[in-house]
Amino acid sequence: MNQIILASASERRKELLAQLIGNTFDVHVSSYAEYTVQGLTPAELVMYHSREKAYNIAQDVGEAIIISADTVVVCANEVLGKPDDLEHAKKMLQQISGQKIQVITGMTVMDTANGKEITKYELTHVWMRKMSARLIHDYVNTEEPSGKAGAFAIQGKGAMLVEKIDGDFFNVVGLPLFRLSEILEKFSINVLQVRD
Repeated sequence: MNQIILASASERRKELLAQLIGNTFDVHVSSYAEYTVQGLTPAELVMYHSREKAYNIAQDVGEAIIISADTVVVCANEVLGKPDDLEHAKKMLQQISGQKIQVITGMTVMDTANGKEITKYELTHVWMRKMSARLIHDYVNTEEPSGKAGAFAIQGKGAMLVEKIDGDFFNVVGLPLFRLSEILEKFSINVLQVRD
């Protein structure tokens, strides 16, 4: 099997991929800078970014299977990425307080040996609790919102901000494992047979 590369600096994605295929992959951080592309839906945007991250890594490696992803939160048709700082995180949390939001992850798997590439997206509906100013202040002070799309981490203390979800929990963490396992099968990778 070709080398597998995760094109992400995210510790969460690294942990999730290891859950699926063990420690059988390397991590290469893409230097691709995400930006807003006009005229794309949120789903199209995250798929675009995931493809660009994969292409960025593909330039510097030999034969490999590259896995890349991009996640955003959508609230009232506005795309929320990662907060710039803790003050920005507070504003995001105020915005999503008491709202039903969507978490969308675009994912690309690319085989540089033969040029095969599959890009899909996963969408999960998330109902956020109504948050008081004090709760937002205290949560932001944990610094957990830093680097998280929508300024919360469902797998951490941010779980207390989420009333319920409809869809893939792992998508909200940052890597939809069910959809990824389906895609990997199309690259002849059976996750149940992968060994560390």
